[in-house]
Amino acid sequence: MMLLFIAFPLVSVFKQSFYITQPIYETVEIETCTPGFLTQTCVTEQVSQPKLDDDGKIITRTEYVGLQSYRNVLEPERAWRAISDGSWNVLSTINFWKALRFTLTFTLITLPLVIGCGLGIAVLINNATQRIKGPVIFISLLPFIITPLIGVLSINWLFRGDGILTATLEWWLQRDIALFAQAWTIEVLMMLYRVWHVAPFAAIVFYAGLQTVNQDSLESAVIDGATRWQRLKYIVIPHLMPLIIFVSMIHLMDAFRTFEEIVGFSSQGYVISLQWLTYDFLVPDQAGNRSISRASASAMLTMIGIIALLIFPLRRTWRDHKGGH
Repeated sequence: MMLLFIAFPLVSVFKQSFYITQPIYETVEIETCTPGFLTQTCVTEQVSQPKLDDDGKIITRTEYVGLQSYRNVLEPERAWRAISDGSWNVLSTINFWKALRFTLTFTLITLPLVIGCGLGIAVLINNATQRIKGPVIFISLLPFIITPLIGVLSINWLFRGDGILTATLEWWLQRDIALFAQAWTIEVLMMLYRVWHVAPFAAIVFYAGLQTVNQDSLESAVIDGATRWQRLKYIVIPHLMPLIIFVSMIHLMDAFRTFEEIVGFSSQGYVISLQWLTYDFLVPDQAGNRSISRASASAMLTMIGIIALLIFPLRRTWRDHKGGH
């Protein structure tokens, strides 16, 4: 029953990606009259407008289009031409590939930073005295407790325009700074926010794992003259490896679906993600139509990307599981 509950939305989205629902249009004559000095001036023109049923609702037609929605999203011919010519500028004008580039960059760069910062915070908490350990844990968790969109807006306000940090940097460097005027600085700020927000979660997971490290092994390493770094590298990290893989999988799934950063930083003009692209397809246009089929295709491609990223950690987990038996 639970599997059906999980699978039904996926099957529904997958099915919608093969169908296009469009309104049925009809051509009608509209006469527009303007008052004149002696007589009215009337102009008759033909316009196309959606056909309405008896209740005043737009009549739509759904038809099977196969992989056309995926082709509309991927634009394979145009993308292949750009790749063959080595023209990154042309490829970056295709929304899907532009979003994919940022999403992969964002995910793969923040992953090691989240793991490294999380482990560093966990070691710091573990080595803190019992008296201050509670406050240190509380302060460390604050970035993760804050609602993501509020956190993004806070970072935005700190660096945008005359924000406190921007003003400080301008005073220090003695020059004007516009961090939101170019794509790469916006991406850096997004990555810094993601690491700041997610690292506390990794830290708490790693801190729990540190409590189960074999103390006899650590004491033996100290007696043998191992440095702190050697103890961390050869004893602590191998012991935490299952938790590192777990945090990596959570982060890969979450970062590949990044959306709050795009909205909070208002970066649509420079940077977009796959999740934002799916949302953009669902926003009604001026005629009130939504590209549900393209949104479904984009969502399915996003899910395929997540699965591809998870293959390595899942294989590592499966291999460790088999080795354990």
